[in-house]
Amino acid sequence: MGDEPRPAGVAPGGTGRVDDRGGEHGSARAVRIAFFDVDETLVDVKSIFSFLEFHLGDPDRYRAAESELTSAARVGVSREETNRTYYRNYTGMAQAAVAESGRRWFARELRRDGFLHRGAVRELRRLRAEGYRIALVSGSFRACLDPIAEQLGAEHVLCSDPEVVAGRYTGEVHAVVIGEAKATAARALMARSGARPEDCVAYGDHASDLPLLTCVGGAGVVGDDPVLAAHADRLGWIRLPRTAGPAATAQGSAAAGPATNAYTEELTHATR
Repeated sequence: MGDEPRPAGVAPGGTGRVDDRGGEHGSARAVRIAFFDVDETLVDVKSIFSFLEFHLGDPDRYRAAESELTSAARVGVSREETNRTYYRNYTGMAQAAVAESGRRWFARELRRDGFLHRGAVRELRRLRAEGYRIALVSGSFRACLDPIAEQLGAEHVLCSDPEVVAGRYTGEVHAVVIGEAKATAARALMARSGARPEDCVAYGDHASDLPLLTCVGGAGVVGDDPVLAAHADRLGWIRLPRTAGPAATAQGSAAAGPATNAYTEELTHATR
């Protein structure tokens, strides 16, 4: 499911080391996990589009790629399929080169005020201090997410998993982690780690995150999505303000213009 924890040291709240399947050795404390959606929850952009524009370095190629995806969204192509279509943009590219580009992209974005959502990051750090392990859950991929995970101290990355053969992306995808698949990935990690769902929490910003938020014992909502807001009011979930600015504006020239709201919704359709 895209869960390949980076080499970890001491698990938050524990005394043992985390192995490469998420289990902990030598700790008697109950395992608790805090799951965080990424785009417009921890960061103020839709990472895969912001990164693609940066990585291609060619406005015409980027506009063609985003036009294909938004056109598919307009005619009702499923989120899963549009997400798969996105990864075809990397066909033939070396995984290592894309990963290095991801680190340069992240370094650029990190210098921009507002890239990290202060309130959500504060919650993440609070939970880490209380002994929770941190898991990022996203339809994005490791090229974008690994630098974010390293910056925030996340032990697990549950994400879409584009296929790699002989060190290069094929354009196919093993798994797409959006919507219900986020909850499936979270449940699998909890089962492997011995964490009880009622001891875990999750944070998200969009109605498509609802399966993730309801598969654990507590939740937080970033922004004002009406579906999540209704659940938050009814269930007493934590509420945080939306990210500092519209993700479409933050992503650059391709997202600007009078159709920003429609554009943003179409990209949301493609990536959640």
